[in-house]
Amino acid sequence: MTVEHAPRVSTYPDREELGRAAAIAATEQLRTAIATTGRARIMLAAAPSQTATLAALAGEPDLDWSKVVCFHMDEYVGLPPEAPQSFRNWLRRTFLEKVPQATFHPLDPEADDYAALMGDEPFDLVLFGLGVNGHLAFNDPPADFDDSRAIERVALDETSRRQQVDEGNFPTLADVPTHAVTVTIPRLLNARTLIGSVPGAVKRQAVHDTLTRPIDPAYPGTALRTHPDVQLFLDADSSTSTARDPGRTPVT
Repeated sequence: MTVEHAPRVSTYPDREELGRAAAIAATEQLRTAIATTGRARIMLAAAPSQTATLAALAGEPDLDWSKVVCFHMDEYVGLPPEAPQSFRNWLRRTFLEKVPQATFHPLDPEADDYAALMGDEPFDLVLFGLGVNGHLAFNDPPADFDDSRAIERVALDETSRRQQVDEGNFPTLADVPTHAVTVTIPRLLNARTLIGSVPGAVKRQAVHDTLTRPIDPAYPGTALRTHPDVQLFLDADSSTSTARDPGRTPVT
């Protein structure tokens, strides 16, 4: 029987305040891991929804980035290595150049060693977003909640590809790759803490589904409710009446 847990939901006026709050929570987790084991392993999402959080996290004082090891969730298949839309390149520009002491393991879709690099050890922290269709990483619906593999090559559904155009990453749908390599949901959930930054009105339905639908592969975000330590940071645009209901999920 699946044990269900309610994510801790916090709502902020805008994505900048959301990002600052999420970064404070993330910093606490990283510092705890470093103090406990001498290092911290973090899994990163690469998307505009993460920009404010990563900017604030990079600016946190007194965090020893030399003891932080970074991974990321997904990468397109078929883009040239230098493509600006590549998620590893986006993370380098947006975040990693600001914390050069950190170790970064980029996901190469043409290599087959990323599962070994990640290993079986739980991540200390996963920073995630939700897709318009509720996807986690590129685990589009219906997602596999029981995948025994850590990495899969997947075909991207049109909603996910259209989102990349709407966010300004590609000029047309035809320019968006049709396939990607993604870390699977079970491997993402193999973590001590998960912190989600989900701003914007286009994510409101995904937030609503994640918090209220039965746990179901048709709604990938509902898999988060199988984990005991998930924090979801929303802004005024992405928040739903359900997320604001303190009788259902605590809101600060």
